[in-house]
Amino acid sequence: MPDSDRDSAAWVVPPSAYLEGRPAAFTLPAMPASRYLAMRDGCRIAIDTWLPQGVTGPVPAVMVITPYYRRFSLREGGTGDVTPNAGKFINLLVPRGYAVVVVDVRGTGASFGTRDAFRSPKEREDSREIADWIVAQPWSNGRIGATGISYPGAASDFLASTGHPAVKAIAPLFAVWDTYADNYYPGGILLKNLAKTYDDLMVALDHDRRDLLRNFVYFANPDLAGPAPVDEDPDGTLLAQALQEHLGNFRQPDFMAEFRFREDPLPYDASFSSASFSPYSVSPGIRKDVAVLACSGWMDGAGYANGAISRFLTLRDNPVHLLLGPWDHGARCNVSPWRSRVEPEFALLGELLRFFDHYLGGRDTGLGAERRVHYFSLHGEEWRADDAWPDLPVTRLHLGPGHTLREAPSGEETEDAMRADFSRGTGHGTRYERIAGINSTTYHADWAEHEAPMPCWTSGPLDTDLECTGHGIADLWLSSSEPDAAIFAYLSEIEADGAVRYVTEGLLRALHRRESPAPETYRTAWPFRSFHRADARPLTPGQAERIRIPLLPISWVFRKGSRIRLSLAGADADHCVQIPHGRPPRLTILQGGERASALDLPLRPR
Repeated sequence: MPDSDRDSAAWVVPPSAYLEGRPAAFTLPAMPASRYLAMRDGCRIAIDTWLPQGVTGPVPAVMVITPYYRRFSLREGGTGDVTPNAGKFINLLVPRGYAVVVVDVRGTGASFGTRDAFRSPKEREDSREIADWIVAQPWSNGRIGATGISYPGAASDFLASTGHPAVKAIAPLFAVWDTYADNYYPGGILLKNLAKTYDDLMVALDHDRRDLLRNFVYFANPDLAGPAPVDEDPDGTLLAQALQEHLGNFRQPDFMAEFRFREDPLPYDASFSSASFSPYSVSPGIRKDVAVLACSGWMDGAGYANGAISRFLTLRDNPVHLLLGPWDHGARCNVSPWRSRVEPEFALLGELLRFFDHYLGGRDTGLGAERRVHYFSLHGEEWRADDAWPDLPVTRLHLGPGHTLREAPSGEETEDAMRADFSRGTGHGTRYERIAGINSTTYHADWAEHEAPMPCWTSGPLDTDLECTGHGIADLWLSSSEPDAAIFAYLSEIEADGAVRYVTEGLLRALHRRESPAPETYRTAWPFRSFHRADARPLTPGQAERIRIPLLPISWVFRKGSRIRLSLAGADADHCVQIPHGRPPRLTILQGGERASALDLPLRPR
């Protein structure tokens, strides 16, 4: 089934229909105007300005702030897309009356400077100064928006957090709210390969290593010839100087290893922590009149959907919209096992255009008549709409004898034991590859093979279709033979014909089991952990404790005749570090009695 919005009852006017009814009235220039803009410290930042040709009068501007090249050069005689990172936004918005300003963040592309951090606070201040420059231009009407996928999406948050009065609308697409938990340390567990793979990409870009860059599918065109110089640098002399400065950029594996605990300061800079490169930490600076389009997908990395939901919940006083689709990172794939084709058919650009037209362009779009939340329900293969993040009634399924899931708990306490297997993982067609720049087109197709060795608890056949929308919780009573452990909980559907479908997962380092109230800058619909060093507590070996593990959000229809399954593991060797290193713990799960482990799912009849 497609993920198309056509003929969907979830919208009054589907995004595809809006896009079709909004023709391009202007011409896209063959090339942008490109220049250096000096920042407060003298660092020269490369920017491209794409202006609609044929427009009369000033226009609003949309910024795309990227570390992935604002624009490539092409080798002589070469062909290809020179704006693979921002091109879709340029091609959509400029012919429809918007200026698009694309920025190489400092230390990247043709910009000068050295990157001292992932999403450095210096970049946030740069964006404020660039906004000042935009509103001073004769072509600007004084209204600014921002968008982008992943890193540029979070840069939109940071721009808005400056409180700049010209910023009226941002669309952070597939972007983190918390770089620690949404990206590198889900559940407090380090994704061991992500930093290395991402570093390989950034070295290839920042050092202009084209031999390495071609290993990444997004930049595999051999005609791409490094970052484009700005107009004032026709022979590339300044570009060569900028690239030389990039050799001093931070290295991601070394840098990210400093942040074992959320908001723990660097040993050499007490003012810098994981909060410094996470949008939630500066969200109070976002004015209440700034409109926000938060967008993610159910298979969007290690927690980007959580980021979109938290952004929606936290900025509740803003005009904010939430869109969650059957997509991976960047919506490069429709991840549904029942898809009709790999490429998404949903008109995401139509949704984006309508959003900017409404809040930035001042057009009558009818967006006010639409519901604020739209999400795609997998296995139901349909779009749903709501006015708030859904709060479904919770069905509690207890882990019982014979590895069953049952509504009534067993009166007698029993236990099951498992030992973490540090040699087993979940394969390589998972939610984790795409965020590392690795091409993926099929997700968890071999899930039955990876789930088979895990201890699991399975329900009886369902009497009716049940929609699960929200965050399930594995509510476990367990003990460990070691003072720490990693706990992985997986939710599956076992269809009537025996097919095993991966639904979602949750993971948690036992050291971080303590729950705490979510702060105002980080509202959640799931159990919150601070992941602070002060809240970390080793386990007492052999002593059972209650540990609630939130599953990543999903909307999924369990079909009549199918069974629901919870599976547990103590390692994911393909993606996560060992906990504890070289000491696979023996985990004992309690069932029944006063310490009854259970699975809580937000369910309603479909």
